Amino acid sequence: MKTFSAHRWLDIVLTALAPMIWGSTYIVSTELLPPDRPFTAALLRTLPAGLLLVVLCRNALPCGQWRRLWLLSALNIGAFQALLFVAAYRLPGGLAAVMGAVQPLIVILLAWGWERQTPGLLAVIGAITGVLGMAVLLISPATVWDPLGITAALGGAGCMATGTYLNRRWRSDLPLLAMTGWQLLLGGVMLLPIACLIDPPLPALPLTAIAGYVYLSLLGALLAYVLWFRGINRLSPVAVSSLGLLSPITAVVLGWWLLDQQLRGSALLGMLTVLASIALVQWSNRPPPARPAPASSSSRSVIS
Repeated sequence: MKTFSAHRWLDIVLTALAPMIWGSTYIVSTELLPPDRPFTAALLRTLPAGLLLVVLCRNALPCGQWRRLWLLSALNIGAFQALLFVAAYRLPGGLAAVMGAVQPLIVILLAWGWERQTPGLLAVIGAITGVLGMAVLLISPATVWDPLGITAALGGAGCMATGTYLNRRWRSDLPLLAMTGWQLLLGGVMLLPIACLIDPPLPALPLTAIAGYVYLSLLGALLAYVLWFRGINRLSPVAVSSLGLLSPITAVVLGWWLLDQQLRGSALLGMLTVLASIALVQWSNRPPPARPAPASSSSRSVIS
């Protein structure tokens, strides 16, 4: 029978910390940061963290991996962050989160189409249940369906899912910290012209805003992406992408705890459904049991 080892549980818990940290981004941005500067927030979250890791690790990129690294940086950081903030500004947070909940399904389709891996029934059921649970948790009758916002949200989900899948498929020779730093640095470089062209300049910042930007960079980018990429190296892409559903759940819990936001009974039902879907996907992607090694000829002779 397939079981979870202690190491696998540790991998799941550490990887889950990344989307839980990302779930605090909304409350930090709204309560501590200056308004109407989403791309600046994304830039200051990624670029300093990437620069710090690259300088500390001092690992040059191996020859021949630049093209892949640029693509991964765009998918996981640059394009994803830009589309994420476009969706956040044009859609209610609940609808944007529901669109993002399709990531496990996209990863399943990528593995099916690219590697001809037939998806497991439990994984598909878990992924669909996660989308439905997120809809129950966050969508209300007053939700506004903006076409551009929906397109951006689906595009961001597609970028993150594809980046998660390719990060596992394209193994890098770089150590984990160096690889994370290069992706954050290059993704931040991609966000730099967008932030300069679209967002207004930053005003004089109070200490609370500076603390918010430091939190987003050191925890929301450096620590969270290190844990996320570590998880991609140790778990299946579908299992990792399903853990991303913990991000909106964390945002809802923090809003209830710190901002006295109400939680309806249907929202609690949706939250339990999402948690059940995550558990189902993790269970369906558990590794097969190790087969006992065949007895050697010498051991067989002794036994006989």
